Amino acid sequence: MDALDPQAIAARLGLPRVLVEVTARCDSTNARLLARAFRAERTVLLAAEEQTAGRGRRGRRWRSAPGAGATFSILRRMRCAPAALAGLSLAVGVAAVRALRALGVPAALKWPNDLLLAEAKLGGILVETRQQGREVVAVVGIGINCRSAPAFGARLRRRAVALDQIVQPAIERNALIGAVAREALAALEAFEREGLAAFAEDWSALHAHEGRRLRVRLADGRVVSGIAAGLAQDGALRLRTRSGTREISGGRIVAASAA
Repeated sequence: MDALDPQAIAARLGLPRVLVEVTARCDSTNARLLARAFRAERTVLLAAEEQTAGRGRRGRRWRSAPGAGATFSILRRMRCAPAALAGLSLAVGVAAVRALRALGVPAALKWPNDLLLAEAKLGGILVETRQQGREVVAVVGIGINCRSAPAFGARLRRRAVALDQIVQPAIERNALIGAVAREALAALEAFEREGLAAFAEDWSALHAHEGRRLRVRLADGRVVSGIAAGLAQDGALRLRTRSGTREISGGRIVAASAA
């Protein structure tokens, strides 16, 4: 197993102003950084060998077994209001896929925050924000499956894939974290200046389901069908339905087929 090494991650990251830390085991890298959100004097990257109580969207659990994934979070102060951060996870998704493709991994995006490989879940993104007075902090959590294990997909209750099932030779995890984090930090800077508009075109190009017919289950259980047609300004998914274009701000894609 290639052990996580803060110096190796920092070398690949190439940003001396970022503090890189590694922990052997924690509940959630996002939770750990949120707990020190307004005490950190600079940007922090925290990676974990094992994460026991990671979180996905809507409180779903995301556990990372020892040495099996690239699981890390980035804490960064943002020079904008929390309301302006809608869609930030979509921008980070674009950054993550750019980095993965540069490493030879043909990854894609699934709205709103999944990373796909060969139509199966490779990883996910969770962005959480906090405000104290005029200070706004974003914590960006990224998890990428690196090594498969028995009952791997069954634990997630969906089709899942790890890099070692598709990509050979294996990508060293320190290099992977450093490369993805570097792109993510560049995306945070661009988002701060330009918002989601700077990423909308690339997001559509990288979206695995763009132009396909989707069935989306809404938070209230209803299902909406339509053709995926890019993003709204706030990151909502645009669907062309029989009654016109609809913007879906909360839900989960449950099926995709040819248009």
